[in-house]
Amino acid sequence: MRILFCCTDFKAEPWLAALRAALPQAEIAVWAPGAPAADYAVVWAPPQQFLNEQPHLKALFNLGAGVDALTQLKLLPQMKLVRLDDAGMSVQMAEYVCHALIRHFREFDQYAADVAQGKWSFRRPRLRTDFPVGIMGLGVLGQRVARAVAQFEFPVVGWSRSARQVEGVRCFSGAAQLPEFLEASRVLVCLLPLTDETRGILCRETLSQLQPGGYVINVARGAHLVEDDLVPLIESGQLAGAALDVFRQEPLPPEHPFWRHPKISVTPHTAARTLRDESVAQIAGKILALERGEFIAGVVDHQKGY
Repeated sequence: MRILFCCTDFKAEPWLAALRAALPQAEIAVWAPGAPAADYAVVWAPPQQFLNEQPHLKALFNLGAGVDALTQLKLLPQMKLVRLDDAGMSVQMAEYVCHALIRHFREFDQYAADVAQGKWSFRRPRLRTDFPVGIMGLGVLGQRVARAVAQFEFPVVGWSRSARQVEGVRCFSGAAQLPEFLEASRVLVCLLPLTDETRGILCRETLSQLQPGGYVINVARGAHLVEDDLVPLIESGQLAGAALDVFRQEPLPPEHPFWRHPKISVTPHTAARTLRDESVAQIAGKILALERGEFIAGVVDHQKGY
């Protein structure tokens, strides 16, 4: 069994060592143009040349939950594209979202600004029932975030492309129910996969349907947000602010207005990082399952893009 590693954003040696320890029977190498044919590949944003040269791969394992960089390439229909189901990312995502949510709800930024000026201040406590949290995307990550948010007793609603049932979450689905979902949300959390249908979904039209004083937390992909629409919505008072971890251009350019806006919190795409040991264990287990002819979870539908 031969496995190729093609991940330009990751240091190869630690991953190769971990994969070789988990799959000692396999030959594992870093891809280079002209490499011999392989059975499987572990990838992150590979070039089209890699796919062109490896048409007989049984499966590509993506080092992340989002596969939009791969679905934009020309994939052969028979190639299984497998995303990470969790691999330690869902708890990180839940931490990030809860931190951003509570920081906004409890007005900690305002307290911090007062403290910086030596001011001892008081703000009237706000009601959680006035801050329903809407989660866009109810996959593995979205459901984990929903459970975490519910632990703090915020009302939780959710929206997904196809109908879902999640305990403790009022669920909406499909384009027809999107307006009702938005109207039921004051804090909006985006955890959607990036597809042609979801690109630009966070725009003036949709964000204006949130309850007054809405707050946006985007931890999915930068292309979900129409960036030029965000600041005017904040300045008009329709939105109270935003916590953004992903951007259309990364790193975020130094001149970008998001850096300096007092009501926008910026982090450098760090909400949920790929954890090597957990990822390798999951990938190795799935490769062995495929070799035995067994079903595996996380196979991406090429047409849907997730």
